[in-house]
Amino acid sequence: MEPLLSAIMSDLLSRALSTVIQRYRRSKAEEAEQNLQRLQRVLLRINAAVEEAEGRHITNQAMLQQLEMLRQGMHEGHFMLDTFSNRGHGHGDSSEGIGGHDVVLSRFSSDRRLLSFPIISRTENMQNTVLDAESLNKLEKMVDRLETLMGDTAEFAVFLDGYPRIGRGPYSEYLVIDKVMFGRQMEKETIINFLLRSDAAGDGKPEVLPIVGPTRVGKSTLVEHVCLDERVRGYFSSIFFVGDDLGAENMVIKHQNLTASSRERSLVVIESAGDIEDETWRSLYSSAARSLGHGSMIIITGQSEKIAGLGTTQALRLKILPQEAYWYLLKVLAFGSANPDDQPELVSLGMEIAELLNGSFITAHIAGSLMRANLNPKFWRRLLQIVRNSVSKHLLMFGEHPKDLLAKGHPVYLWSMAKSQNVVVICNLYRKRSTQHNVPKITTRDLMAGIATRQGKFIALEWRPSIPPYDTYLASCVSLTAGCSMVRKKRPRQALV
Repeated sequence: MEPLLSAIMSDLLSRALSTVIQRYRRSKAEEAEQNLQRLQRVLLRINAAVEEAEGRHITNQAMLQQLEMLRQGMHEGHFMLDTFSNRGHGHGDSSEGIGGHDVVLSRFSSDRRLLSFPIISRTENMQNTVLDAESLNKLEKMVDRLETLMGDTAEFAVFLDGYPRIGRGPYSEYLVIDKVMFGRQMEKETIINFLLRSDAAGDGKPEVLPIVGPTRVGKSTLVEHVCLDERVRGYFSSIFFVGDDLGAENMVIKHQNLTASSRERSLVVIESAGDIEDETWRSLYSSAARSLGHGSMIIITGQSEKIAGLGTTQALRLKILPQEAYWYLLKVLAFGSANPDDQPELVSLGMEIAELLNGSFITAHIAGSLMRANLNPKFWRRLLQIVRNSVSKHLLMFGEHPKDLLAKGHPVYLWSMAKSQNVVVICNLYRKRSTQHNVPKITTRDLMAGIATRQGKFIALEWRPSIPPYDTYLASCVSLTAGCSMVRKKRPRQALV
């Protein structure tokens, strides 16, 4: 009798515990679903506010800061929404062997933050998912923060009516991002406000604004868009560009406006690839002070911290895009006019690809083009595996991401979708002023896609942007037989072993 009672009690206890666990999971799943719906609603409101603001000429610095806060919140909110909603559409069962990040990459990405969230898609799936309290807490905090942000900027929409609209054609979201500068709107308006301010130095000497940032972060693109702005062109009579050698023969007149309010006021843009010696700068600045009219300005761009010390005002520093904003960019480039919500597995794969690309603008456009041309999970899984292997290879061999190596002038191996006996090494990546002549027919995109091959040394077209300054990026390449190496190996860092 006692064994029977014990079995009955055990069964009843097991059923009671199962019921409690199921109710707990259901309540947590419903809580998560409610927060996701709140997140979607607040993102719609933020998207509308940002889109309206980006369509106007905003000159007030406080308004620009509010816009930047909204834009950053929009990117972070979409990143979290995509992480929760789509990352669970597993790609660990594929024949390509993609079943999680290896040790090397997990150490490369030391701050994985939102990518560690559990998988949630729909309510019925949530009930079968173990939801940890930390993840739900982060989701709720994000929603509360964005709702508070939207509430704090309630007057923002009212003040927007006081600013004129920017003329723009009826582009789709993909075409807008592909045709305009992404992620630098606040910096652009900050530079324009500096150039147009009326409290110029009373001594008549030109003021200098340094713009400092790593290579290929968008310094030249930002300055070009500033110089193309009609407010700047109407304010300065002449706009000059000076190359790295700082010689007068390397000066290019980009714009002349004889009807400007001051016919002698000029803007000089200096692009420096390295340091500028103090004596050279003193001579150049003295010459500019003598020859340029009152109210003239100088913008100097470069990578060196020494450049920042040449300004008469605080330097503007450009950094690579945050991971959330970079994923927003890649998602639009990769999906084009397709709806990402209809293809959650692709979104999950795309988020991992975006993290591996490490904030490269050029690679985002190249990879986004490949992804958009083939919206197939099998293709994206293979692309993810190839990019992951490439990053892992460079980290193990040289201790750095290929993007960082290339920025330092170090040769890198070009990844390819094709299985070939040859490997392509990019020895150097350089920029050539806008040109329509003598552009290589072969592109690194074709090499990556595996639809083109070359032998020996050759020049490939890396990227030609569709926005000003339309500079052409070229890659000096060499094709080697697999197993050969033209780059000197370096002992991997101890942390990577």
